Amino acid sequence: MSFVKKINMKLLILNEIWNGFFLVLKNLNKKKVTLNYPFEKGAISNRFRGEHVLRRYASGEERCIACKLCEVICPALAITINSEELSNGNRRTKIYDIDLTKCIFCGFCQEACPVDAIVEGPNYEYTKEHHSELLYNKELLLKNGLDWETEIHHNLKKNNWIQKQKNN
Repeated sequence: MSFVKKINMKLLILNEIWNGFFLVLKNLNKKKVTLNYPFEKGAISNRFRGEHVLRRYASGEERCIACKLCEVICPALAITINSEELSNGNRRTKIYDIDLTKCIFCGFCQEACPVDAIVEGPNYEYTKEHHSELLYNKELLLKNGLDWETEIHHNLKKNNWIQKQKNN
């Protein structure tokens, strides 16, 4: 049979349509994998890098010691820090700003922080309408830290970050 006749036979039988029909029938009774997103949420990895948060110690004191390592290591130059010296000789951040429109969510800031002050949390639902709403200041980052602390602590523990710090 010539090549042209084979093509004509496939067109006559509508081979592709029948294959698609049987594929649908085969998968009709299988478990659905589609999520109804706003109401059902899929699992995310404990290493997921989402919205930034600044953490506090259990005593309520800020963790950030204004070492500025996160600002230096940020490849997108999205972090701005200004520090001040306290009466007891310690340094604290006066200004801690992150521009999330510049941020590439690489996680370098989290890796560089010696006290786990800046962490990329599990929140991925933080869409905004205006650019100015994606300019995070210290107060907003600390508020995010309070909101997500239990999940962040759980994720860091799963990744053995807390054990590594205790060993150092």
